Amino acid sequence: MRILTAIRSYDARMLEALAVPQRSGRRSKGRSAEAVGSAGEGGGSGGVGAFTLPVRFQGRVDEDALALFVSTQVFRSESAYWREGMEHCKKWFDETGSLEVPYNQMVGELGNFALGRWVSDRRYERVCGDMPGYRVLLLDMVGMIWSVSDAKFETGLAWARQWAAEHGGGLAVPARASIQGYPIGTWLAGLRAQASVPDGEKGVLEPERRAVLEAIDPWWCPAWPVTWQRAYTAARMWWLESDGRVDWPALPAGTVFEGEQLGRWIVAQRAGWSSLAEEQQELLATLGIEQDPELAAAAAAARAAKAGPRISQADRFAQHLEALQRFAVREGHARVPRQHKELLEVPSGAEDGAVETVLLSLGSWLNNQKSRRAGLTFEQLRLLGRAGVDWAAELAPLRRESEEAAVQV
Repeated sequence: MRILTAIRSYDARMLEALAVPQRSGRRSKGRSAEAVGSAGEGGGSGGVGAFTLPVRFQGRVDEDALALFVSTQVFRSESAYWREGMEHCKKWFDETGSLEVPYNQMVGELGNFALGRWVSDRRYERVCGDMPGYRVLLLDMVGMIWSVSDAKFETGLAWARQWAAEHGGGLAVPARASIQGYPIGTWLAGLRAQASVPDGEKGVLEPERRAVLEAIDPWWCPAWPVTWQRAYTAARMWWLESDGRVDWPALPAGTVFEGEQLGRWIVAQRAGWSSLAEEQQELLATLGIEQDPELAAAAAAARAAKAGPRISQADRFAQHLEALQRFAVREGHARVPRQHKELLEVPSGAEDGAVETVLLSLGSWLNNQKSRRAGLTFEQLRLLGRAGVDWAAELAPLRRESEEAAVQV
């Protein structure tokens, strides 16, 4: 006992190492049994390692006996709380396969050890730089998850890759979809919500994560409804299985593929071509899907009869600009989420001068202005800049110079 007490006073790290049951039961001899890390704490270059365990195991080590050995009274010190936490971590990992412990999780025979808080405190301790390197090593040995958010993302990413491999390379996943029990639809829906948060705001999707998802499917988070992208993915799978030889106009309207009403969808896209975004038209064109002039004319006439008098592009810009100004005054900034819609009272066009309330897709409109900023005039950029749109304010002086140079020529 005196010898063990002396060892403890010399270096308590050796005892903490003994508190972690060894995973391997192989016989260890000589230097292989002594070398657990590099030089002591503070030595070496990485700071993660290190200490030397002056014990040689000449036979298989019984985990329970070892745990009982290090938990005797002679080893009680300020690190007893640490050793108890390590033992619970090992047991939790063995039972669940992960150290993703709920913060309020209590464990132990009496249920009086706050393991969730213990694990959380260790993460905070490492972030602050207060954790010795050898403890980082010991926690890694029992499967420590240093970032729960990163671990969850990597798990979802693995399932996303599998889904894309099984569904034509697309991630237009239904919200309720799952793959082998994993809620891939819910996971992607949450990330799309993060992607719509303006830069600099809380909860925005990190650029690195966005880039990884775009590497799987560039249109995983489209500006248009994800239902459209899902139908497009089905059309692309049909096109690939047909070796790129598809007579789309002859496709029966009742055709169903991958759970999508593919035939009806193709008819709708060819008829409503002019209402599609430029990127949507380009995606369809890559599959050989083109506008149907007769269907397009009939659909345009029907829309015009239903919508009433058509407003000019200038009036439309003015309406959305007014909605943007109201948003900026109310919110204190002009960073409009992509899905945001704004109510605005506009003239109805009737002779009595009545007004009507319309719901403008302000977020989508502002996003479209940015993507088409090369075609905006100096005056439009100036007005957007005055409303608080940073990119427009930066571009306006350059546009003014180019317009003045064009006039002089």
